[in-house]
Amino acid sequence: MSAELRGNVWAASAALLASSGTLLCCVLPAVMVAVGAGAALAGLVGAVPQLVWLSEHKALVFGVAAIALALAGGLLWRARRLPCPADPVLAGSCRRLRRWSIGLYGAALAAFALGVAFAFVLPRW
Repeated sequence: MSAELRGNVWAASAALLASSGTLLCCVLPAVMVAVGAGAALAGLVGAVPQLVWLSEHKALVFGVAAIALALAGGLLWRARRLPCPADPVLAGSCRRLRRWSIGLYGAALAAFALGVAFAFVLPRW
């Protein structure tokens, strides 16, 4: 298995983690308030005060997530035509890692887009 393919899984996982921060800062509070769970949100903020910091610095959170997504996308694009090993077992593992990488990257893009919608688009609407 190529080290580059394993690196792609890690890069896609890091992008997913970074874009999940956008969900915590912006989507979670908006959804909780929308469904009438404002008191639960206040309790959550009391238990995890870092959520306030994430919300106050959402431009930084989204910037870091965008950089992680760009790096992961570049790595996936560069490795898209790397050959898999000739051994059938290793080739299957190689194909599975590629699917995982692409799936994780897609989930990260979806999380980022949802965060952008809640943080920047819907408040102006």
